[in-house]
Amino acid sequence: MIVATDLSLDRGAKNLIKSSSFTIHPNHKVGLVGSNGCGKSSLFAALLGDLAPDSGDLSMPSSWDIATVKQETPSLEQSALDYVMDGDTEYRQLEKELDQARINDNGTLEATIINKIDTINGYSLPARAGELLHGLGFLQSQLDNPVKDFSGGWRMRLNLAQALISRADLLLLDEPTNHLDLDAVIWLQRWLKRFTGTLVLISHDRDFLDTVIGQILHIEHQRAKLYSGNYTAFERQRREHLAQQDAQYQKQQKEAAHLTAFVDRFRAKASKAKQAQSRLKRLEKLPDLAPAHVDSQFTFSFEEPESLPYPLLSLTESQCGYAKSEKSEQTIILDDVGLTLVPGSRIGLLGRNGAGKSTLIKSLAGELALLNGERYCAQELKVGYFSQHQLEQLHAPSSPVDHILRSKPELGEPQARTFLGKFGFSGDQALSQVATMSGGEKARLVLALIVLEKPQLLLLDEPTNHLDLEMRQALVMALQDFGGAIILIAHDRFLLESCVDEFYLVANGRVSDFSGDIDDYQQWLNDDKKQTVQSIKSEQQNSNSNDKGLDKKQLRQQQAELRKKAAPLRKEADKLEKKITQWQTEMTAIETLLSDTDLYQAERKTELTDLLKKQADLKNNLEENEMVWLELAEEIEEIMSVPE
Repeated sequence: MIVATDLSLDRGAKNLIKSSSFTIHPNHKVGLVGSNGCGKSSLFAALLGDLAPDSGDLSMPSSWDIATVKQETPSLEQSALDYVMDGDTEYRQLEKELDQARINDNGTLEATIINKIDTINGYSLPARAGELLHGLGFLQSQLDNPVKDFSGGWRMRLNLAQALISRADLLLLDEPTNHLDLDAVIWLQRWLKRFTGTLVLISHDRDFLDTVIGQILHIEHQRAKLYSGNYTAFERQRREHLAQQDAQYQKQQKEAAHLTAFVDRFRAKASKAKQAQSRLKRLEKLPDLAPAHVDSQFTFSFEEPESLPYPLLSLTESQCGYAKSEKSEQTIILDDVGLTLVPGSRIGLLGRNGAGKSTLIKSLAGELALLNGERYCAQELKVGYFSQHQLEQLHAPSSPVDHILRSKPELGEPQARTFLGKFGFSGDQALSQVATMSGGEKARLVLALIVLEKPQLLLLDEPTNHLDLEMRQALVMALQDFGGAIILIAHDRFLLESCVDEFYLVANGRVSDFSGDIDDYQQWLNDDKKQTVQSIKSEQQNSNSNDKGLDKKQLRQQQAELRKKAAPLRKEADKLEKKITQWQTEMTAIETLLSDTDLYQAERKTELTDLLKKQADLKNNLEENEMVWLELAEEIEEIMSVPE
């Protein structure tokens, strides 16, 4: 287990965590939350051994293997698949030892190493690496591409896959969803739920936290405190705690005012001097309580646009895509797009990575010229367009105040600084250079510049990347009150479900209405995957029927390879099935005991409470693990149904 005892961590002169104690038990999944700069990354550094505690102790088993996501990826010739397989360091070491044993012609040692590789499921490693890469959005054709061919965001996915494959005892993930789309986020949720080691996860995606984790470690006011339950449960407990703290504070303030008034009134009277002195001492001994509040620097809103024409923007029979020049061949991404945006439209775009969601938003924003069709734009329409590349277009040597005054010179510096305060830029932060700012600070500045323009239409492409939970909540509140039209791409389910009224699906080169919600979209992804698998299976069966050279021996070899590929999943499914059977037996026994009417007598209240708690725990175990078992069964079926 991980045990922190009176732990204090500093970064330079800044004290981040002080005198905090908590215990994280093996195999628990913990969400690490707190405002930007509170010490989350420093705690990760301490867990990795890169930062020593300034006082207190932070300990864990010395035998634990720790995995985390690399922040940099060198430009390598190595293939994506091989790079991910490097995450299993034990396998790579055994691989080297095996090569050396063969060079030395040491058959006994070779057999021993082969047995070790088999024990750690090393021979299924390429298949498992491929599965991870597919889940994170890589195509089969990309697995052999060199690492250097991938962009920064895709290299981060490679680093994530490398960490996931490591078989670590402790997995440390810092914002793993930042470079993922919604499909990959949904896949990663399922993978992490099945992870059997200890997980500590920094995330600002509340739905992701709710789905994956069972405890919250919250850092606030330099204290780290562990809460049971997911993020929603944490918020409820924290609200209750704050309400109690506020009640205590108000009571204390009332008592202090009464004591102070008595002292001030009777201090000079000899007959009351002793009583006044007594109350003065009591006043000095009152505990030092602070007013309860949730720290949030962000209180912005979108101002009412000066006009709301109808419609705002539309595309008619349009083709969206790319053309490098007038003479070059066009690349059509989306065809026959028809879309009309009016005040009050609140649309979320769904679709697999690379389907064309960002292409559609760029076409609506006018950043991409249409290849064909018509784009109508209302006169004097102001569009608030947010995308990740705009963060890099900020002027690095300038400050946030400079950016605001460049956009609205008539404001003046005092008013510009007041405006920026709503986005968390207070004091010297408003005057610091963009070059020194974090990704979250840049994102807040871009949002501030959008709000400043009073847009009638918001086109938002992953606006929550790098934003912490407080800023995300402020953005949700602002979008809910926005009177114009919104088109939103996001992997944050909470943002989508809170701010969107209708969904459009971008798939197969088309844009169409999607009548369901996010859960229905997840089912659509599963159905679409099955259809793709069936299509591949049919093509391969047709190919095999035409291939007269394919004999029974080759077919047996193919089936053997597939069984080998599915073996680790089958083993995990069998193990889980035994647990489920055991839990079902225990549940039946408890239900039999609960049917005894004598159990509900007052003197057996403790026994009844214990049984009800066990029944609830077993029910939760059964519900969660039956879903995991079904997912494993589906994966095994998919592997066995597609010949290699």
